[in-house]
Amino acid sequence: MPQAETHWTDTSPRSEVDDFAGRLREALASGHVPVLVALLSQLTGDPRWREERFRPTRTRGMDDHRDGGLPEDVQREIRDAAYELTLGWGPDSVVRPLGDDELTELATFAFGEEVFPEYGGFIQEILDARVGRDARPYFARRGPRVTTDKRVLIIGGGPSGLLSSIRLQAMGIDHVLLEKEPEFGGAWENNSYPGCGVDTPSFLYSYSFFDYAWRTHYGKRDEVRRYFIDVARANGVQEHTRFGTEVTDMVWVEDAGTWRVTARCAGEVVTYEAEIVLVGAGQLARPRLPDLPGMDTFEGVLTHSAEWPDDLDVTGKRVALIGAGASAMQIGPAIVDRVAELILVQRSKQWVAPCPNYFDAFDEAEHFLMAHVPLYLQWYRARLNWVYNDRVHESLQIDPDWTEPAESINAINAGHRRHYIRYIREKLAGHPDVIERSIPEYPPFGKRMLLDNGWYDMLIAPHTTFLSTGVAEVTPRGFIDTDGVEHECEVLVFATGFHVARFLHPMTVVGRDGRDTVQTWGEDDSRVYLGLTAPNFPNMFFLGGPATLLGHGGSFIGIAEMQVDYVMRLIAEMAERDLKSIACREDVCEDYNRALDEAHGRMVWTHRGMQNWYRNPQGRVLAVIPWRIADYRNMLRASDLGDYVVVPATAPATAIEGDAA
Repeated sequence: MPQAETHWTDTSPRSEVDDFAGRLREALASGHVPVLVALLSQLTGDPRWREERFRPTRTRGMDDHRDGGLPEDVQREIRDAAYELTLGWGPDSVVRPLGDDELTELATFAFGEEVFPEYGGFIQEILDARVGRDARPYFARRGPRVTTDKRVLIIGGGPSGLLSSIRLQAMGIDHVLLEKEPEFGGAWENNSYPGCGVDTPSFLYSYSFFDYAWRTHYGKRDEVRRYFIDVARANGVQEHTRFGTEVTDMVWVEDAGTWRVTARCAGEVVTYEAEIVLVGAGQLARPRLPDLPGMDTFEGVLTHSAEWPDDLDVTGKRVALIGAGASAMQIGPAIVDRVAELILVQRSKQWVAPCPNYFDAFDEAEHFLMAHVPLYLQWYRARLNWVYNDRVHESLQIDPDWTEPAESINAINAGHRRHYIRYIREKLAGHPDVIERSIPEYPPFGKRMLLDNGWYDMLIAPHTTFLSTGVAEVTPRGFIDTDGVEHECEVLVFATGFHVARFLHPMTVVGRDGRDTVQTWGEDDSRVYLGLTAPNFPNMFFLGGPATLLGHGGSFIGIAEMQVDYVMRLIAEMAERDLKSIACREDVCEDYNRALDEAHGRMVWTHRGMQNWYRNPQGRVLAVIPWRIADYRNMLRASDLGDYVVVPATAPATAIEGDAA
């Protein structure tokens, strides 16, 4: 559906800007050309902006592609037109509404490549989000307040938990948020290691509704943490939050239709009761240390990357970094110039994508354009959402007829491999031994794709010792590698990941049949519907649950918004129909998990011989979603109470089979 006709206004008054016209002209000189083409076409309706000479070229890789690949005289014509459009934009100007198909056609033109039809709906939502800081009025407009006496308990003050509280406030529903840490932020409160930051563009790792002037293209930990705190404070989430409260047990009480939740707070045991529980504890929350002999004998500082001590200064020290995944890839380059020696232990090789603007800051001109050029920020986000999202999904699907199955899985994937190998050879020229130990044997995207933030420069730094072995034993003075060689160090950092497969660990969650999650699924084989809910666990929703992380791109924040939209719709329907409980049907959950496993079987991360943290010890993928994000969005929209066993408020406790309403 096209938007209703709307007005767009500057996020800060033009009257407060000295020499507005001059500032605008100066800022547009570096404006993003594909973004300008898109907004000019939409806002003017002039067909000239679809002429071939204005068509930007396709973005290669993760390049910002600011000039759109167009000649300078054409760029100048586009910038001049954007200047005139912006100067003429006033309070009575309206945004020309476009339908989903029209937005898809416009994106295909402005982004320089074919955009799939479902993407128009994504753009529609981005354009519809009213930029601001207090999101509650925006969400109140999206749905009516709900009359219900049901209480909601939110577990976790990360991105999903914050969003849930904001939505529940807008709906007028009583709720409490429990957060085990002293502040909001989730993983960004816990992780503080050097170099910690997002590997998703900042404006994509953002809520659609909250305006924020990001300093860098890829936000570092302190800025990202501050972002979530600011969102929470601007939207009154702290008024509903109990900090320092860690949930240990949850038990469903059938007669009451409530969850009895036990938690620890300041050394005391506290109990909460709520009809509905939203679990936003995250999959990447519990650090995993290897079980090695001698771990308790080390005389220096031994830490997991996610538990980096606040007072740890590695300057002038010999540091061993165990692991070569996402955390290690940020830590290594961040400390290599400060340490006396960096010993890197890389057990498995990683694909690392070039990212030219990884450390680039947003200048004042870009923020000026986002604040004052109509729809600039929205189309900027729409483009990021395409480039870093489902665009690459096709290249991750296994072609059964592919003739080079050992190193790639299809023709596009083979092209990715050639591109990344060229990059490795360029970065490590003159170091053939390091090149050999850096090119993976498996296809690109078989493990999480990492971004180069100085990784290859670090590998060949004069005081880096690069080991392609494992750790056999920890000693008082360091560690012994799997070749039997001892390496001395003063700091031992394990960047060895998290207990992803052990979903909800270490909480005990007991459902309707008296069985807990471990008895239901086993230690590491969770089976849930849409990654959100499971049979026999009524009124409980797992935000960011199994198989909803992203292996091909996109933004976890975008997934969180889709999931919370879905859960709030169900809560509203429960209130409208006066339901005591809802629980996913067994057959629906089984069908979904069968389709999930079949889809994973066609994806690169189940390629023969692949080992990654996406899979449990039996090889089943539990972490990431196998479908396009657009497909998952459609699944959420198609699901309704027909997928659930529902119990009306007046039903006896035994009336739990079938659709009792």
